[in-house]
Amino acid sequence: MSDLANPSWTGYLRHDGRKGIRNVILVIYTVECASHVAHEIARGESDVHVIGFPGCYDNQYAVRLMLALARHPNVGAVLVVGLGCEYTRPDLIAQRARESGRPAEWFRIQDVGGTRPGIVTGKQLINNFRAQIQNVPRVDMTLADLVVGCECGGSDGTSGLAGNPVVGAFFDQLVEAGGTAIFEEIVEMIGLKSVLLSRAASDAVRLQLDETYEKAVRYCQQVRQWSTSPGNFAGGLTTIEEKSMGAFAKSGSKPIQGVIRVSQTPPSPGLWLMDSVPDEHFMLFGYTNPNDTEGIMDLISAGAQIVLFVTGRGSVIGSPVAPLIKVTGNTRTYQRMIEDMDFDAGRVLTGEITLVQAASELKQMVMSVASGHPSKPEFLGHREYFIPYKHQNTPPLESGCHA
Repeated sequence: MSDLANPSWTGYLRHDGRKGIRNVILVIYTVECASHVAHEIARGESDVHVIGFPGCYDNQYAVRLMLALARHPNVGAVLVVGLGCEYTRPDLIAQRARESGRPAEWFRIQDVGGTRPGIVTGKQLINNFRAQIQNVPRVDMTLADLVVGCECGGSDGTSGLAGNPVVGAFFDQLVEAGGTAIFEEIVEMIGLKSVLLSRAASDAVRLQLDETYEKAVRYCQQVRQWSTSPGNFAGGLTTIEEKSMGAFAKSGSKPIQGVIRVSQTPPSPGLWLMDSVPDEHFMLFGYTNPNDTEGIMDLISAGAQIVLFVTGRGSVIGSPVAPLIKVTGNTRTYQRMIEDMDFDAGRVLTGEITLVQAASELKQMVMSVASGHPSKPEFLGHREYFIPYKHQNTPPLESGCHA
C-alpha cells in the first residue's frame, strides 16, 4: 500500500472494467445432490471457493444470484458441477461466465462416472484454471474502486451505540472518497419511515424508499415475523423500533442514491439500499427463512468486494468470494471471541477513541484486507453461504450482472 495521503493497492482487472481484490476459483453446484462432489473438489485448495443451490427445480432469484457471483470481480475462473437430473443447467452458467472473459467449464457427475471420477475431473479442471488466471492484469486500486456491503447479526445494545455507528462513519468516508456503500435489512428499519425518506437523494428515490418500506411492513405482517430474536432481548434490546434505530445507524449520513435488488450492481458510486424482501404476490409460495448468511450473499451478488458484519453478541461465520470483516461494539465480545472478531468498536463507548478515529481505523483495516491481508474469518477458513428459493421481480439481466 502507498502512503496514507493517497492510499492504493494492487487488484485484478476484469474484462468489464471492475477490479477484484481476490482471484479465486469458484465451484458452483446446481443441485444438493452435487454438493459433496463440489466440496471435495475444493477440499485442501485455499483459492477454491464453493457455492451452490440445493433445489432440484430452478428459481430465478437463485439463478441470477449464481450468475452474479460467477461474474464477481473477485472471481477469476468458474467450474459448474451438476448431477444431471436438475432443472438448473450447469452449461448455461458456465457459458455466461465464459462470456464475461473468465475461464469456465462444467460437467455432470452422471456423465463422468460418479463421485470419484467427478472429483478427479474437477481437480484437473481447477489445476488448469490456475495457470490461466495467473495472467490476469494487475492494476492499482483505491477506495474509489471499492464496493463495500454491511450486514448486522446477533445484535445487542452496543450494536446501535457503537458497532453500526462506526460502520456508518466509515461509509461516509468511503462515499467521500468516491467509493460505493450498500446496506440492507429493510425489515430492520420498521418504525423509521420518516427518517429513511429524509435521506433520499431525490424525489424519485424518496418514492422508491417509500414503496420498499411499505412492502417490508406488509411482508412482516403477513409472515408474522419481525426482525427481533431472543438473543437481541438477552443483549438488552426491547423493541423492533429500538433495534431499527441501531440497525439504520450503519448507513451513515450520506444521501441514499436509490434502491437496488439482489444481484443488481449499483449504477453509480455512493450509498445504496438493497431490497432483498420477497415480492408480496409470491409470499405464500417460496417463503424464505432469512438469516445472516443469506444477507451477506445478497450483498456480494451486488459486487461487494468486502462485506462488514456487525455483531454485538458474536458470530463465527464467514463468506465465499468476498472477505468478511466482523465488527463488534461490545469489547467483552471482542475479547471473548478474539480469534473471530476483527474490529473492536466498543472502545468508542469507553472513551478510548472517538467515533471518527474508529471509522478511520476501520478504513485502514478495509484497505489492508483489500490489499491481500486475510480477515479473521478468511484465516480460519469460514466460507458459509446460503442460496434459498425466493421470489423477486428483478431488473433485466444486463442491469443485474456485468457481462
